[in-house]
Amino acid sequence: MAKHILVPLDGSPQSWDAFEFAIDEFPDAAVTALHVIDPIEGGYSVRTGIPRSSEEWYEEARDDAEALFEEARERAAEADVTVDSVVEVGRPSRVIVEHADAEDFDQIVVGSHGRSGVSRILLGSVAETVVRRSSVPVTVVR
Repeated sequence: MAKHILVPLDGSPQSWDAFEFAIDEFPDAAVTALHVIDPIEGGYSVRTGIPRSSEEWYEEARDDAEALFEEARERAAEADVTVDSVVEVGRPSRVIVEHADAEDFDQIVVGSHGRSGVSRILLGSVAETVVRRSSVPVTVVR
């Protein structure tokens, strides 16, 4: 029976490393890319600091997610792997764990945060929280 692998994608180099690892290590698995839109990031334009409407911010976030998924499909096609995609809204670590449980995934493959020391302590780590809370095995790719 083929495995069902969940790979959270946020566009960081670490998330792409995790994605590449998943399609290389599990070529027969069903792979789902998950992008979580974090509402805490909404409301202000990163580029200008000007408040935006929630609808404008959300549409931009959905467009960004679709661009990530398009790149994921292209990368997976090179390895002859099909990738499903899902967009959820919420706190990333919580959504990743809940989605993995709700959809019966066999494993989560997540990129490391790439931080260390004080910044890791202050900013926390989605990967670390997923490892602590997940009921399925988690592979953290550095």
